[in-house]
Order: sequence, then C-alpha cells, then structure tokens
Amino acid sequence: MNNNIKLKDLQTSQFYISRKKIEEIEKWFKEDLSNFEPIPYKILNGRYVMTDGHTRAVVAIMHGISNIPCVEDMDELSLDMYEECVKECLKQGIHSPYDLVNRIVDEDSYHKLWDKWCDKMQEEIINRRNNKVSN
Repeated sequence: MNNNIKLKDLQTSQFYISRKKIEEIEKWFKEDLSNFEPIPYKILNGRYVMTDGHTRAVVAIMHGISNIPCVEDMDELSLDMYEECVKECLKQGIHSPYDLVNRIVDEDSYHKLWDKWCDKMQEEIINRRNNKVSN
C-alpha cells in the first residue's frame, strides 16, 4: 500500500548522494510526481527508514516538495546492515533526506566516501555473523 510521508519524517540509511545520479533523475523528474516511484522503507526502531530512493528524495526536496509517495519494503533485507547504516547516519547528523542536500558529491568521492564504507561495513557484519556461527 502506498502512502505519502513527509520527507522530514524519513530516516536515511545513506549519508552521501551522487551528483551524477541527481543529474540522471533531473532528466525525467516531474514536479507533479506523476512518474515518481514510491520510496521503499522499513520500520526500524519506530522510524521510517529508507531502503532506497535517497537521490529521488533529495531531488524532490530541491524542487520544493515536502511529501512523497512511499511504500513499505516487503523484501527480505539484512536489517542489521540497515541498522548500522542508520547508526552512522545519526552519528554524522543525518536525520532525514534534508540533511543530504549538502552532501552531494562527485562520482569519485561518492565511491570513496559511500561505496567503500558500505563494503567495509558489510564485510564486518558478515565476519561477526560467521564468528557467532563458529563459536
């Protein structure tokens, strides 16, 4: 079921945005949101946590939009990884997509600052899981 949620009420699980992705979305974005796919979220610790669509949310903000269509993400996800992402977002002062507007970076920086952090975090969590299994 789709519902509109205020962007300020969405917790991000990402703390950088790619300028290249912004430019790609700007090519098709319409302010009436007629071609806007709902942003998926999971409820974690009582908050709507975005599982995708961070760049679309930032583009909506840049166009003065404050409510966007959202849908509960029914996919099986590694919630411990999302919890780690949210923890880092909060540590960096990222509480909603509004906080990402000033964290738009070029592709190389995005890869270094976001992709590499994700790879390292995922590896650490997988190692923790494996250590629990072997103990």
